[in-house]
Amino acid sequence: MVALYLRVLINLLPDATNYFSPLILTVAIISLIYASFSTIIQQDNKRLIAYSSVAHMAVVVLGLFSNNLQGIEGAILLAIGHGFTSPALFICVGGIIYDRTGTRIINYIRGLATYMPLFTIFFFIFTLCNTGVPLSINWIGEVLSLMGIWQQNPIIACLGATGIFLSACYSMFLYNRLSYGNLSPYLPPLKDLNRREYYMLISLLIPTLVFGILPNVLLDSLHISVTSLLYVVPPITPFSITDLGSPALAVLQQETVINTSIVASSACFT
Repeated sequence: MVALYLRVLINLLPDATNYFSPLILTVAIISLIYASFSTIIQQDNKRLIAYSSVAHMAVVVLGLFSNNLQGIEGAILLAIGHGFTSPALFICVGGIIYDRTGTRIINYIRGLATYMPLFTIFFFIFTLCNTGVPLSINWIGEVLSLMGIWQQNPIIACLGATGIFLSACYSMFLYNRLSYGNLSPYLPPLKDLNRREYYMLISLLIPTLVFGILPNVLLDSLHISVTSLLYVVPPITPFSITDLGSPALAVLQQETVINTSIVASSACFT
């Protein structure tokens, strides 16, 4: 989605992108709030992670349609961070927990910290990264995206910031419900992470934290390319048109040529 917007929409359809931006931002805000509330009521842990991805992608859309450096770069960083944390959470809930318990229903799983302390630590860190806490690349991406859309529309930015609170609600609920409390009577004694699972999770955790601490590793390579995508849409008036790429200017120039031709033809006959 990010590549489609950056490579196709802005480059080929900048006027359409600007014209439909209010509609896209409205749909993104509705998707963010609706997906967040839908995530809170989920009882399937894998489905909960999937719905949370919809809410995070709504923040990415807000950054992409901000038409400024901070917003677009933040959207790119958030998409990259989501590519690390979301697979890690799917591995945790859809792979590790489901392989050991045989169920994804949250009500049947609790007390995992008793038998799986190492897994609980990884699950806690990735849950925090998913909510966008500092020192994670997700936090850098969310902050830049919201800063970018604030320059365009502060109201949309405030509504988008509600996703931070809602994300903390459903993420902490999931972690607390699965990890603590008495071990569920429906579960047998569980084994902690094996070597293969440990290497998978640590390979996703390291770049999440490294790029969160050192975001300039990515940002320095994005400045020039993102700057070339920005477009300026000044107000168009009958007396002052400075947007040389706008359709209105082309129409006005065509009308000027036609009027000039008519005047010249009249002068010839007179």
